[in-house]
Amino acid sequence: MTNGRDQSRRVAICGLLCVAWMGVALPASAELQFPVHAKRILFIGDSITHSGQYVAWIDAQLRLQGVEPLPEIIGIGLSSETCSGLSEPDHPFPRPDIHERLDRALQQIKPDVVVSCYGMNDGIYYPFGEERFKAYQDGVNRIIKKVHDANAKLVLLTPPPFDPVPIRDKGNLKPAGEKKYAYFAMYENYDDVLARYGKWIMQQKDRVDMVIDIHTPITERLAAERKQNPKFTLAPDGIHPNAAGHRLMGETILHAWGIESSAEPSAELLGLVMQRTRIVHDAWLSAVGHKRPGVKTGLPIVDAVAKVAELDAKIEPLIVKARK
Repeated sequence: MTNGRDQSRRVAICGLLCVAWMGVALPASAELQFPVHAKRILFIGDSITHSGQYVAWIDAQLRLQGVEPLPEIIGIGLSSETCSGLSEPDHPFPRPDIHERLDRALQQIKPDVVVSCYGMNDGIYYPFGEERFKAYQDGVNRIIKKVHDANAKLVLLTPPPFDPVPIRDKGNLKPAGEKKYAYFAMYENYDDVLARYGKWIMQQKDRVDMVIDIHTPITERLAAERKQNPKFTLAPDGIHPNAAGHRLMGETILHAWGIESSAEPSAELLGLVMQRTRIVHDAWLSAVGHKRPGVKTGLPIVDAVAKVAELDAKIEPLIVKARK
């Protein structure tokens, strides 16, 4: 396998190819924030980021909005991961810790912006506890230092909410006072923990380059929709957002970046961008390496670059058509 520097150059070349055709830029009056002007944006996080849907939505919108030059977007989210290094007793394997691979990722990918979304797994589905909270804070603090030491800017996202409503009748929720909790047996008010973690994230605005609250918009959408449909949810298993939830996450991030409205992509276009996102994700996840069992190996970087070029050739005319 080629070294990380060569891999990065190949993907950079691919990124240049996919933006070379774009000739429409956003209006000069738009108050665009620094991520829109980035050369390479790295998304890190747990299974919510691993799924790639909100990352793909952001990529598709930047294309549809005519951002030029287009940032190269690379997601390497990993299911089960934490930034705290904690695992619940009944987890089938030690949860992976972003700090086992973050240094390698920064060295190989060389992003100028990093977007970090942790918290859902870091409370390990228990009631609030000071030791767990401190482990989370320490983990985020280490991310801040490592990203800034790599001369990259950092965007911290709050964790999205935990939604007990869709699983209330499935026997997965447990009251306070139990001896053990897990991702399949969650503390019923676990969202209170995530809200507290998110509040602390928002207090880091003077230490990082941007903080974005994604917990509140999702919570507000749930409350509004449940006035008509009490069972409405954006996370059918309580943890993982559905397509609408990922879209709301992506739109919230884009709004913070100065992209105030969304263009509606066709199903074909969004599907191709999602496929592109997954190929890049899987390739870089494997290239960087990790310790989570059961994750399929991605393509070698050079093969991923070729596959992405094929997809870009299909994406380009759809973008042009959508912007007419």
